[in-house]
Amino acid sequence: MKKYLLALLITVTFSHHLLAEVLTPQKVNESTFALIGEIGGRTFENQGLNANYGVIVTNDGVILIDSGASRNGAELINQQVQRLTGKKVRWVINTGSQDHRWLGNDYFLSQGAEVIALHKTVANQKQLALTQLDSVKAVLKDRFNGTKPAYAQKPINQNEAELNLGGTKVQIKYLNHAHFEGDVVVYLPQQNIMFSGDHIYVDRLLGVLPQSNATTWLDAFTKIESINPKVIVPGHGSICDLPKAKRQTGDYLKFLVDGTNKYAEDMAGVENAVKGLSNAPQFEKLANFNELHKGNISRAYLRLEAQ
Repeated sequence: MKKYLLALLITVTFSHHLLAEVLTPQKVNESTFALIGEIGGRTFENQGLNANYGVIVTNDGVILIDSGASRNGAELINQQVQRLTGKKVRWVINTGSQDHRWLGNDYFLSQGAEVIALHKTVANQKQLALTQLDSVKAVLKDRFNGTKPAYAQKPINQNEAELNLGGTKVQIKYLNHAHFEGDVVVYLPQQNIMFSGDHIYVDRLLGVLPQSNATTWLDAFTKIESINPKVIVPGHGSICDLPKAKRQTGDYLKFLVDGTNKYAEDMAGVENAVKGLSNAPQFEKLANFNELHKGNISRAYLRLEAQ
């Protein structure tokens, strides 16, 4: 019996260690941290946490940027927050409606936190909830148990809001339809730090999904440039500055939009657009380029054609 209990303890400790490695904490400044996820796809091993999360320490507790892809994932994020800060998560701000941005909301609500999101974001979450529950459950299996959709109790019915949370000024900004409709950025004006959500990808290629709009996403990025944040915690990839974000997100979006516009104006067809734009050596060193680039061209072109 003692040997069994010892083996069980070792297994649990080892498993906990593995879970702790899913997200890598990085210090932004004395009161702000990023939890950096893998830049590949969702897997059982990474708990669907293939994204970045923000931790902002205030006088009255922690502001968490995004809540994870499941109840288990949210609990893992909370463990990381406790190790970093020793403080309770008081507020969770959702930057978007993709699963790993919000499916952990229910866990944090059960812990007494307030979930904050714009009405646009919540509306899109509700529209996509059933599909996302099915798709993430297929990946996470038993690690998805107990997950259920939950939303901001009092959605903000405007495109921009400035909040004072625990003495920290926080701005939530909807800039345009980007990766998903309702995506927002969270900006700390006193520190000039931005949590971009899925507006910005670095180190890996961004993904244009059927829900994405490359043209308006590019417009949203232009608005980020006008804000001119000093430090960006992107939705995916390492903490960066605006020039890196422009090279790897803004310039790629411009390449897609300008290129597909030309083919669409000539009514050349999606196959010719993909063939003509598939060679993009300036971006091919980004992770996931081979898997995503041609699909990005196709979906960007087809959206233009449908307009």
